[in-house]
Amino acid sequence: MYRPLPLFIGLRYLRAKKRNQFISIISAISFVGIALGVAVLITVMSVMNGFDEQIKDRILMMVPPVKVYQAGGKLYDWQELSNNLKEKSKEITGTAPVIEGQGMLSANGTNAFAALQGIDPKYENEVVPISEHVTQGKLSSLQSGKFNIILGKYLAQSLGVGIGDKVTVIVPEANLTPAGMVPRLKQFTVSGIFSVSYQYDSYYALINIKDAAKLLQMGNAVSALQLGVNNIYQAPFVKYYLNAKVLPDFFIARDWTDENKSFFQALQMEKTMMFFILLLIIAVAIFNLLSSLVMVVTDKRSDIAILRTMGMSSRQIIMIFIIQGLAIGVIGTLLGIVLGIVLSLNATEIVNWIQVIFHVQFLSPSVYQIDFIPSKLVWSDIYHVGIAALVLSFLATLYPAWSASRVQPVEALRYE
Repeated sequence: MYRPLPLFIGLRYLRAKKRNQFISIISAISFVGIALGVAVLITVMSVMNGFDEQIKDRILMMVPPVKVYQAGGKLYDWQELSNNLKEKSKEITGTAPVIEGQGMLSANGTNAFAALQGIDPKYENEVVPISEHVTQGKLSSLQSGKFNIILGKYLAQSLGVGIGDKVTVIVPEANLTPAGMVPRLKQFTVSGIFSVSYQYDSYYALINIKDAAKLLQMGNAVSALQLGVNNIYQAPFVKYYLNAKVLPDFFIARDWTDENKSFFQALQMEKTMMFFILLLIIAVAIFNLLSSLVMVVTDKRSDIAILRTMGMSSRQIIMIFIIQGLAIGVIGTLLGIVLGIVLSLNATEIVNWIQVIFHVQFLSPSVYQIDFIPSKLVWSDIYHVGIAALVLSFLATLYPAWSASRVQPVEALRYE
């Protein structure tokens, strides 16, 4: 079978003779190093993707995909706005009004800050699946006039309250009375506890929207209109569309990424920096590849001289050593990708097995909110890692190949 001469010789040089076993060992170390570097990089990025997904899922348990606000902080006639938005955008699956406020909760001599959310249980499930995470009681217990309250798990623990206990809610506004300014407060009954295994468990409190309107003196207005969408990850595009073409003046839409923008930017920056830091592992293997190719060129000077005297061009000489280096890089990269995929798909099970065998717990749920190592394989990460490894492998071949093309036959064969 016909094979180009540079390809034949380049692949032939991968097999060592007895007198240059050391060079072959260096090449093998380069090959293994590239494979391990690629596998580690893919695995670590998959684990970071897993943490990113877990955090997003927990945020979206409490934060609606899109919110619409009116200038001035109060939104009137939300029903008409809701109907209008549903007609203009097929992406919107449901709407729910909300009244947002802040307050101090007091019970058993303990005080705690809380973000108050006045919701209508009838509409809320169309936007946020909070009812699925009410572990005690029911979301439907938030009935108008009952002044019931549902607390986050850790917020309830810090106040030392449970179902049926009383909690005093104090808002940062005052009522003017003959006795002077007195803070506005109201006693609520704990009717439920929710848990989403995220920071919202520590400071979120849910009450009925009409009770919230009375407490915060909102009248017939609400703070915002929450929107559910078909695909939560398309929420930014829905927001842009509403702001540009649908919403009247003095209205603005915000999506869930806006409310956590700095946090997600930090996550993305961390992932990017981790990519370049772990890329150094591959770079170390690439330097081994470069050094092994340099030694091969030195060892093969007489062979190169003979090939040149037989009429082989400098370009063909360069191709021999580029092919040799790329062969090591391609095989190492492919093996690393396969190993990385296997580790990424089984990372959770592997870590759980290690924890059982050695009786250790890598993640404390009280600190990290989860007690397992999540992993999510993203094919674009595999593509980027593979391309980066191949590019570095190619660059490592350039200097040795150029050095080989500069060998002068007369000088190389003088003492042969």
